[in-house]
Amino acid sequence: MFPLRRNRRLRTNESIRSLVRETSLSPQDFMFPMFVAEGKNVKTEIPSMPGIYRQSIDGTVQEVKELWNLGIKAVNIYVKVSENLKDNTGKEAWNKDGLMQQTIKAIKDAVPEMIVMPDVALDPYSTYGHDGIIENGQIINDATVNALTRMSLSHAEAGADFVAPSDMMDGRVLAIRTALEESGFPNVGIMSYSAKYASAFYGPFRDALDSAPKQAGIEVPKDKKTYQMDYANRIEAIKEAVDDVNEGADIVMVKPGMAYLDIVREVKDAVDVPVAVYQVSGEYAMVKAAAERGWLDHDQIMLEQLMCIKRAGASIISTYFAKQAAILLNK
Repeated sequence: MFPLRRNRRLRTNESIRSLVRETSLSPQDFMFPMFVAEGKNVKTEIPSMPGIYRQSIDGTVQEVKELWNLGIKAVNIYVKVSENLKDNTGKEAWNKDGLMQQTIKAIKDAVPEMIVMPDVALDPYSTYGHDGIIENGQIINDATVNALTRMSLSHAEAGADFVAPSDMMDGRVLAIRTALEESGFPNVGIMSYSAKYASAFYGPFRDALDSAPKQAGIEVPKDKKTYQMDYANRIEAIKEAVDDVNEGADIVMVKPGMAYLDIVREVKDAVDVPVAVYQVSGEYAMVKAAAERGWLDHDQIMLEQLMCIKRAGASIISTYFAKQAAILLNK
């Protein structure tokens, strides 16, 4: 029999396709990661991330204003720390006059409604490029959690809306949540990097912040696999996300993005809080490199990837494409 149902009827033209489209994308879905450097009038392009810059606070604030006018409501802040301020304790991370703290204050003064989510991890502050304190060649969990808690409180005092622990230490969400409550910051949220995999996609990011593991006079782990997750694991990601929600996380994150959409979907089904996805530097760099060679259509690939991340279950997409995608979507 000739089919009574013709699925192609709903694909006839763009009008009907847009009417029945299951997933939509808007600038308000995006969070823009930003790299901040010391100084004034500093703007240095990151070679492995075309179009992305390390900027001083003045340039960062100006770009935040542009982002807000495009409809982007959140920024994720990372700082490039001077070598002379790095050590094994990370104490510069909770300096009330530190680069991160100054940046948070400047952004909130300029665009008070912009949601500011500063990164909470020790690798930018570590002589060894690790997310934790090192003793006897090992990353020490509980001492690191204490440092991360002090760092989070300093971010809250500077005006952060959320703190974003990306370190993958055990128990840090509960410790941070408890400290925020006891210190008078009950409304400061936590976006936890709950399922952060030990991925090769992070290379350009580590170039941007000089945060790759390095030997510096003592034995240190050569990679971050004792705290970041094994990319062969799926159930572990769900457990990590559920644990973080139970410890007080308001948002959980899966990182990286495109290669982990199965994890995004399963985490989304397992928790009752928003799920963020970080489309990381390597994913960005691959699209840029292929487009520069004429192998891919940059804008079409960019929007397709972002739509796929949203379709998988992301409520928030942290992406270096945020500004470019917002411009296209606004048109």
